[in-house]
Amino acid sequence: MITPVQQLDMPNRSAGTVGMSVDILDRMERAVAKVRERLLRATAALNNAGLPYAVVGGNAVASWVATVDEGAVRNTRDVDILVRRADLAAVTAALERAGFVAGELLDVVMFRDGPMGKPSEAVHLLFSGEKTRPDHLSPAPEIRTVDDPANFSVVTLESLVEMKLLSNRRKDQVHILDLIGVGLVDASWLPKLPPELAARLKAILDTPDG
Repeated sequence: MITPVQQLDMPNRSAGTVGMSVDILDRMERAVAKVRERLLRATAALNNAGLPYAVVGGNAVASWVATVDEGAVRNTRDVDILVRRADLAAVTAALERAGFVAGELLDVVMFRDGPMGKPSEAVHLLFSGEKTRPDHLSPAPEIRTVDDPANFSVVTLESLVEMKLLSNRRKDQVHILDLIGVGLVDASWLPKLPPELAARLKAILDTPDG
């Protein structure tokens, strides 16, 4: 416990003393808005081109969580979209018309948001029927979607859970916990999954605090 005397001796903390500018909240809001704008612009381009796709990753998790509790939505900087390899040329043309710049980094096909866009702020493509990483147990699923009210196609919950369990990084485990937290995923899913993925889900259910 901190005594009143110790409190007097403690330096006053403010945004300035810890290196944060007074507009930090505005910057945080802009960062979230930019991801949303990038997502909507990319999916509108694919919609207009009539191409099949599914929003996956953190934005898909956010869309599903929002169907139950919008207050539980977690922000993400990633825009991940599942497409078919056979459609890559058409996808590239559509996204380039929307102002994105095609490129590749560490075998990831991405579209930077303009010539000066950062790879960390790009639209990243995943390919249905292909392993996203060599160590994944199975390929990414086929494109199966539901419609988000914002007029983009979101991967089905079943496919999303499978993809998150396949990837199984810490952030993927956290996304599964988000889905568990709003009641979209629970122990009833275990018999539906392949044994390896069921074991991963059970570990998350059994140790929600890591």
